Amino acid sequence: MRKKLRWPGSGEKSAGHSRQESRGRSSQITSAGADTEEPVAGADTEEPVAGADTEEPAAGADTEEPAAGADTEGPAAGDETEAPVQPDAPAPPAGRWAPIIVDDPIFEFEPKPPPTGTYRPDTIFDGWSTEQVTIRLASVRGYSHRYNAAPRQDDAGVAFDPASGAVIFAVADGVSSARQSHLGAAAACHIAVNNAAGQLAAGQGPVDWTQVVNAAAAELTMCATNLLDQDHPESEAVEELLATTLVAGCVMPTSRGLEASVIQIGDSGVWILQNGRYRSVLEQKHHPEAPIISSAVSPLPRIPDRLSPAEFRLPLDSVLLVGTDGFGDPLGDGDGKVGHLFAEHLRTPPAPRALAHLLDFSRETFDDDRTLLGIWPLGPVVGAPP
Repeated sequence: MRKKLRWPGSGEKSAGHSRQESRGRSSQITSAGADTEEPVAGADTEEPVAGADTEEPAAGADTEEPAAGADTEGPAAGDETEAPVQPDAPAPPAGRWAPIIVDDPIFEFEPKPPPTGTYRPDTIFDGWSTEQVTIRLASVRGYSHRYNAAPRQDDAGVAFDPASGAVIFAVADGVSSARQSHLGAAAACHIAVNNAAGQLAAGQGPVDWTQVVNAAAAELTMCATNLLDQDHPESEAVEELLATTLVAGCVMPTSRGLEASVIQIGDSGVWILQNGRYRSVLEQKHHPEAPIISSAVSPLPRIPDRLSPAEFRLPLDSVLLVGTDGFGDPLGDGDGKVGHLFAEHLRTPPAPRALAHLLDFSRETFDDDRTLLGIWPLGPVVGAPP
């Protein structure tokens, strides 16, 4: 979740501004990935662009020699050279590790370390495959949190149940106003995945998502009990300390194909990407009358009165995407620059570190933490339970 950030020399700008991607913008995307080696997100080294244009003086033209001891200026390492590109087409930036630039980038700075305490890496990524699906997961600290020395408040988890072939996942976005929301997000994901996986391992059939949410809320209360050194902390105190959003779900192979079930508390989202188009599965952020409530009103540890899972079949030629609003806000309806960028690079599963680098794109005002899980079907489901 976001806080207001003061950018040097430009007044205040809202970190992670909720402005969505608009259609038809003429600015270019600068993208990494043209090299044979895929860049790692968060790396800080930059190399000068080979072959950068330099101007030679014309024959006989006067040239000025700098005075002894005078300062001279040369091209800084990592300076970019402009290259004509088609609209929405990627172009290589300066240095293998430079962030992908979309429109106007966020200014460059060295990230600051988060406060001491529980270790919280700036960036995590993971990836593996079962017989039915390929998984890619990445979570990166937002530019505003890097600048303000705050920890990454997003978290995610994913697991595999060998007996059923199901993939269980959770994505959480800690509420910025909660003092230890990064711990709340981590706890909610951990318990949600473990509880759902435990139900499947015990052969209980479809996941009872109410049980999952109750377990996650109870875990937040337990964490607050320890952190506050109180036997029975008030629910308001738990929320002020650990409030977080949560999206949890599973993808199950059946004789009918891959079937998904997802629940949502808050403003994180789920999309099906197919043929370059994004279809939102959970519309609650844009439709306030939806039965699943918004984190602006009631994040965990509060439990909604009504919790209805979204259930759908995942097409073979699609990708299931689950992400926090740090990804969803710049994505918008998917018809802009960010949507085109991800549609191009997610047609096939990228390397896990490549997904982290892609997710760490630089675009002014969009500086919230970003987390994204992708699930790619591998082919027709064979031998799956009905």
